[in-house]
Amino acid sequence: MTEAQDETGVFKALADPTRRQILEDLRGGELAAGEIAGKFPISAPSISRHLGVLKGAGLVTERRDGNRILYTLAEDRLATCIGRFLSAVCPEQIVLRHTKWRPGAQREGS
Repeated sequence: MTEAQDETGVFKALADPTRRQILEDLRGGELAAGEIAGKFPISAPSISRHLGVLKGAGLVTERRDGNRILYTLAEDRLATCIGRFLSAVCPEQIVLRHTKWRPGAQREGS
């Protein structure tokens, strides 16, 4: 599988707003599948399918704890894929991304 083919799964996973919201919810830390499902007005099996897509794209990892499945955001995978794409499409923005948007970075005029 080429790098581009591998990243295609990431962008397909990110195309769905429910999956993007799941990723945002996971930025605060590990969540059980039931906790994730409780945040959405759709069925648990639908959330399970969304989690499967995210896992297949490598954007989340899972681990079992008894009868619960806990999900964690795979931050490095997400950052690498998006960063590689942005660097290819708009390389002149690399400096801005490393300074302006980094948490704790000084804002212009501060």
